[in-house]
Amino acid sequence: MDSQTVSRHATEPDAPTAGTLKPNALGVLGILFFVLSAQAPLTGIAGAAPIAVALGNGPGVPAAYLVAGLVILLFSVGFVAMGRHVVDAGAFYTYIGKGLGRTTGTGSAGLALFAYCTIQAAMYGLYGAIVSGLVASHTGLDLPWWIWTLATMAVVQALGAAGVEMGAKVLAVFVLAEFSILSVFALVTLFKGGGPEGLGLADSFSPSAALDGAPGVAVMFAVASMFGFEATAIYGEEAREPRKTVPRATYLAVAVVTGFFALVSWMLISSYGASRATAAAGKALEGGDGAGFVFAPIAVDFGGWVGDVLPVLLATSLFAGILTFHNSANRYLFSLGRDRLLPLRLCRLNRRHAPWTAGCVQTALAVLLVVPFALAGKDPVLTLFSWFSGVAVLAMMLLYLLTSVSVVVFFRRARLDTRAWNTLIAPALGALGIAGAIWLILANFTTLIGGERTTALWLTLSVPVVMALGLVAARVRGRAAAG
Repeated sequence: MDSQTVSRHATEPDAPTAGTLKPNALGVLGILFFVLSAQAPLTGIAGAAPIAVALGNGPGVPAAYLVAGLVILLFSVGFVAMGRHVVDAGAFYTYIGKGLGRTTGTGSAGLALFAYCTIQAAMYGLYGAIVSGLVASHTGLDLPWWIWTLATMAVVQALGAAGVEMGAKVLAVFVLAEFSILSVFALVTLFKGGGPEGLGLADSFSPSAALDGAPGVAVMFAVASMFGFEATAIYGEEAREPRKTVPRATYLAVAVVTGFFALVSWMLISSYGASRATAAAGKALEGGDGAGFVFAPIAVDFGGWVGDVLPVLLATSLFAGILTFHNSANRYLFSLGRDRLLPLRLCRLNRRHAPWTAGCVQTALAVLLVVPFALAGKDPVLTLFSWFSGVAVLAMMLLYLLTSVSVVVFFRRARLDTRAWNTLIAPALGALGIAGAIWLILANFTTLIGGERTTALWLTLSVPVVMALGLVAARVRGRAAAG
C-alpha cells in the first residue's frame, strides 16, 4: 500500500461502483460536531459528575478529567500518525489489522460494533425515559418510554439516510445549545470569583485533592465521558483533505472536551463550595435526581426558566449522541461489507452517498437491543442505560489499547514514519494509561453500571466473548477463502 493512499479501496477492480462514501463532505468543524455529539456534554456532566463527586474524590474530580484527557491525548498522537497512512471508515479494525494482523483486526471489528451499538442502546433508554417524563409533565400524555424510543429510531434512520452533511447540521444546533448554556454558567462563575468559598483552585487541582477519596472512580467516569472522540477517523473518507482535517479535528476534539469537562466540573464544585460539594452530590443521588446537582446552581445564576430548558437540552444531547453513534456503527458495517467480511449488500449507498443498507441494519440492531428491556418491563435508566453504557466503555477501552499496541507494531515494521515520539513513545505511554483505566473500570465496574456483582460479572464477560467470537469468525472465513 502506498503511504499516501487516501482510501485503500478506491482502486479495487471488483469493488462496487457505489462503494465509496461521499468525499469532501466534512471539514474540521463538521467532524468536531460529530465528536462532541458523541460525548453528549450535558449528559456527561449531568449523569457522570454527581456520581464522580459523591463516590470518587469529591472536589478533586476536575483533576480526574485532566488525567483522562492526558491519557487520551497520548493515545491520539499514535492514532493520528496511523491515520495519515490509513484512511478508512472502519477506523479501529483497520488500524488494528494493519499492525496486529487481519484476524485480530476483524475480531476487533465485532467488538467495535458491539461498543457502538450498546452505547447507542443505552442512550435510547435514558432518552426514552426523559422524553416520556417531559411529555407527560407538559401535556399530560403519559406514554411508555419505549414508544418515544422507537419513534426516535425512525427519525435517526431518516437523518442518517439524508447524508452526513445533514447530520452535521442537525448536530451543530443541538451541540451549540448545550455547550453554550454550560459554558456560560462556567465562565460567569469563574469571572465572579467562584462560589461561597471562592474558586478553590487548590481544592480541585492539587495533588492531594486529586488523590483524595477514591480517585479511581473519578478517573473511570472521566474516561467514560471521553467516549466517542475516535469518530474523527471514521469520517476520514468523507473529510476534505483528510491528512490535514482528521489530525486537526482529533487534537481539537480532545482539547475542547478535556477543557470543557474540567472547567464545568470545577465551577460546579466551586458554586457549592469545595467543603460542601460532596455532600450535595450525595444528597442529589439519594433523592433520585443526580442531575439536580448540576441544574440547581445553573438555575440560581440564570433563573427558574433553566429548570424547564435543561431537561429539554438533556434530551437533545442524548438525541445528538444517538445520531452520532448510528452514523459510526453504519460506517463500520459499510466498511466490513466492502472488505467482504460481511455481505456486500451492506455497501449499498443511496443517492446522497449515505450507507443505506448498513443504516437499516444498524437500526434493526438497536431495536433488537432495546425491545427486550421494554417487553420485560425493566427500568430503562437503571438497567438499559446503566448496563450497556458500562459494557460499551469497557469494550471501547480495549479497542483503544489494541490500537495503541498496533500503532507501535505497524511503524516498527513499515517505517513510514520514523518520529519516535509519534510512533513509539506517546503510543506506549497511552497504552499504559489505557491499561490502567481498564483496571480501574474492572475494579469499579459494579459502581459504573449501578448493578449487582452477578450482573457486573456477566456484562464484563460479554466483552472478551464478543472479541473471541470475532476472532473465530475471522479465522473460519480466512480458511474458507484459502480453500
